[in-house]
Amino acid sequence: MSSVRLLIDAGNTRLKWARVEDGVWRAEGSGDYRDWSALARALDGVSACHVACVASDAHAQALAAVLAAAGVPATWHAAGAAFGEVRNAYDTPRQLGVDRWMALIAARARCREAVLVVSAGTALTADALAADGRFLGGVIVPGLALMRQALYGGTAGVAPQAGTVTAFPRSTADAVESGIVAALCGAIRQQYDYLAAQAGVPPRCLLSGGDAAHLLPHLGLPAEIAPKLVLEGIARVAAEETTG
Repeated sequence: MSSVRLLIDAGNTRLKWARVEDGVWRAEGSGDYRDWSALARALDGVSACHVACVASDAHAQALAAVLAAAGVPATWHAAGAAFGEVRNAYDTPRQLGVDRWMALIAARARCREAVLVVSAGTALTADALAADGRFLGGVIVPGLALMRQALYGGTAGVAPQAGTVTAFPRSTADAVESGIVAALCGAIRQQYDYLAAQAGVPPRCLLSGGDAAHLLPHLGLPAEIAPKLVLEGIARVAAEETTG
């Protein structure tokens, strides 16, 4: 009898999931926290679920209720001190966001050299993974939408309006968008430079998250988009627990 597992990446604003049957990815989906119908359909025939959740308590409780209503047993994962060759340098390892932890595990499976793991979502994180698998640390800054909200809410002369990224903005809308993208790309480039200095060679750079494609053209670094890093990490942890 085949074994079907659902992997869930529950972010701050959206859910992503993948159905894995006997180790093979069969289907993927996504949604937000206003409509659970797509996720409920994805749970049909699922024997177990593995969750990496950084959502609010209210969203986590709602997700747990959907899983319980479907009769699907769920494992809720957290960051640990180590997984395989990946070692967590956080002072308190479990304080590291589980999404960041899963992305680091997936990044290590993808490459053996030093790598900067960037998630450009509600918040932007840039995490440094050394060539020997040590997670050195990382930064968290507000993402695109949060930066826009801060400017719109905290200044009298900035109104919500679509802008374009340009070197020398000549409108407020363009100035806002260009400044935000410059700030986010600057944070990524600084962490990249720190990791390059530590490693002695240019590291890899993997980008995930909903704003990754928006930032990539302005980054000025050899980077690649890896949109399913968190799910890939969950899959590895789930497989290890199943076989272990």
